[in-house]
Amino acid sequence: MATWTIGQRTTRVEDARLLRGAGRFASDARPHGMLHAVVVRSPHAHAALRGIEVATARAIPGVVAVLTASDYLADGNRPIACAMRIANSDGPVHLPPRPPLAHGHVHFAGEGVALVVAETQAAARDGGEAVVVDYAPLPAVADLDAALAPGAPLVRDDCPGNRAFACRFGDRDATQAALRDAAIVVRERFVIPRVAPSPMEPRACVAAFDPIDGQYTLRAGLQDAFGTREVLGRVLGVPENRIRVVVEEVGGSFGLKVADAELALACWAARVTGRPVRWVADRGEALLCDAHGRDAIAEASLAIAADGTFLGLAVELRANLGAYATIHGPGPALNNVGSFAGVYRIPACFVSVVGALTNACPTGPYRGAGRPEASYVVERLVDLAARRLGVDPAALRRLNMIPAEAMPYRTALTYTYDSGDFRRTLDRCLAQADYGGFPGRRAESLRRGRLRGLGIASVVERAGLTPSFEQVEIRFTGTGDVTVLAGSTDQGQGHRTMYVQLVADRLAIDPARIMVVETDTARQALGGSSGSSRVSAMGSGAALLASEKILAKARRIAAHALEAAQDDIAFVAGRFTVSGTDLALDWNQLAALSMDARRLPPGMEPGLGESGSFSLGAVSFPNGSHACELEIDPETGLVSLLRYVVVDDVGTVINPLLVDGQIHGGLAQGIGEALLERVVYDRDGQLLTGSFMDYAMPRADALCAFEVAYSPTPTRANPLGVKGAGEAGTVGALPAVMNAVLDALAPLGVRHLDMPATSERIWRAIRDARAPTR
Repeated sequence: MATWTIGQRTTRVEDARLLRGAGRFASDARPHGMLHAVVVRSPHAHAALRGIEVATARAIPGVVAVLTASDYLADGNRPIACAMRIANSDGPVHLPPRPPLAHGHVHFAGEGVALVVAETQAAARDGGEAVVVDYAPLPAVADLDAALAPGAPLVRDDCPGNRAFACRFGDRDATQAALRDAAIVVRERFVIPRVAPSPMEPRACVAAFDPIDGQYTLRAGLQDAFGTREVLGRVLGVPENRIRVVVEEVGGSFGLKVADAELALACWAARVTGRPVRWVADRGEALLCDAHGRDAIAEASLAIAADGTFLGLAVELRANLGAYATIHGPGPALNNVGSFAGVYRIPACFVSVVGALTNACPTGPYRGAGRPEASYVVERLVDLAARRLGVDPAALRRLNMIPAEAMPYRTALTYTYDSGDFRRTLDRCLAQADYGGFPGRRAESLRRGRLRGLGIASVVERAGLTPSFEQVEIRFTGTGDVTVLAGSTDQGQGHRTMYVQLVADRLAIDPARIMVVETDTARQALGGSSGSSRVSAMGSGAALLASEKILAKARRIAAHALEAAQDDIAFVAGRFTVSGTDLALDWNQLAALSMDARRLPPGMEPGLGESGSFSLGAVSFPNGSHACELEIDPETGLVSLLRYVVVDDVGTVINPLLVDGQIHGGLAQGIGEALLERVVYDRDGQLLTGSFMDYAMPRADALCAFEVAYSPTPTRANPLGVKGAGEAGTVGALPAVMNAVLDALAPLGVRHLDMPATSERIWRAIRDARAPTR
């Protein structure tokens, strides 16, 4: 029998199917009688809708229905409202809900105005082109600072100044005093560009409606099936038990794939037409109207004493929400403000956050959802401070780090860290990266005409936000085979492997006998989302609770069958043995006994199946140190990554292979954002980066091999001490890469560049630095 244990580097059970092209994605579903849907989208960033003519489109052969907002509202459907409630805003809060189809006005280029449903995809596209919309264009503003400037065009008449909210965190007076009294204050303005999530699998769904029992069935690529069911129940005005959401394979999400307009439209269209409806975004459509990520500006100041001690941190953060507040749209700006304090003892911190509405595509959480932005700001400030002081960046970090013996430690910005040894993690990272040998390598690069830089970053993030629970059910068949049902949603992380590994370890069962069924709201009672690096902590807790219940029941059955006291039953290597005897039962025998009510203890129900629901009492704080070494060609500005080292504290590592994969993926996304990615609008709100010819994505040849090691300090927030790893790579990559770029350019006097540090930007910075002064 194969054995899998916690901490073992086991291969993924998902890969055999995926690598053979046998994955089951949402767009693969082909139910009988299926129709195809296309959304007609506005070419204007801001306009009044004066009329929509659909008769011509309806007459096109193959077109079954052309639906507009008037039809949608007449059926009693609702817009999709933001799930967040902001109670601490200075002034009114404006979080406009997203209508699946625009009514009265359009507020961004790409907003849906009509839905065409047809027998084929081609007929649906032909129908969409035949829809005639009468627009009255209005002034638009897509840029964040321009939207908040006096006299800017209003995105909505009911939102003065385009300010959606304004919140404050920390101690303003103490922070101002620290800035006033400090020996040195380092200040900088940081632009965090808008990015497109761009998962490998675009958003897609197939919806069906059964008129007999009034039930919708939605098959979609999602990261939150139960949350989507809840939202669709409100939007469509039906009870949740009339909506079944099924998720199989998901080709990436990164915060994107939650309840959205097209899911509601597909369900509604399935009811209207009486046939299943399929909608799949093409790549251009995805870049235009998938919820974007990031898009913020931070003006930050770090107060420092003469000896290098940090005294205070002030940040003014402005965040671009786009035209509407998505379900979790304000979350990146508000939920992770505590990350600005970083791994440091900073006695006084103050952060103000302003959310702005613009005529741009709405934004939402994107891998890290506020943590990478905050870590980028504080870690860039630390490097700037080190240069100002003329000290080693690593030494300045170590001087100000929260020591391990201070845990638990409450920062000046909302967080209480329960565990972590930040200095140890940094020292291990520096040793592995050969930090001390860098001057020699820099000199060697210079001899070849290259600029070499080494950037470090020490970061911490909060993991395990709401929903703060997960449920797992374990069921035995009468022959001893096991089914694990989990409500979490895998989007590439390897959840099935994790659950098999956990159950095989705790119950000493051959992993080949364990099947995992994940994310079907008709089969699982409860489930949370796969976000905020939460499933490894909460899912493992739920699986362990269910396993313990199974063991307790099995021990009672064994004691009854073997005529022994429960305390005399020992469980070793998959067998229940009466201590001191050779009497024993294995899982096959126990499972068979559990199905025979006559052979069970009095009052015990037949069957061997239990569920475990784990609620997180406190969040955890994964942390780590990154070191990025790179070269720049001064003639072209081209960046070449040479080495990237990460030492992470993700708590207990259930499967190092899976965690390595998560960190590698996060690093790739962070490096892409630092060097290449940026969504660009023109002054009229028209998207200029509408394809991968214009929106640059990282390729394999832009990366280097990643060296990942672990320095765990387990958390007490869950039974296994897991902290989470899904976003760790991205959180540290932004500052590490940018610090490396600026370190390479420092000998030329280049102090700061904003992301992305493209070859052109770097080349221009080098040219300007070398230009003779007049």
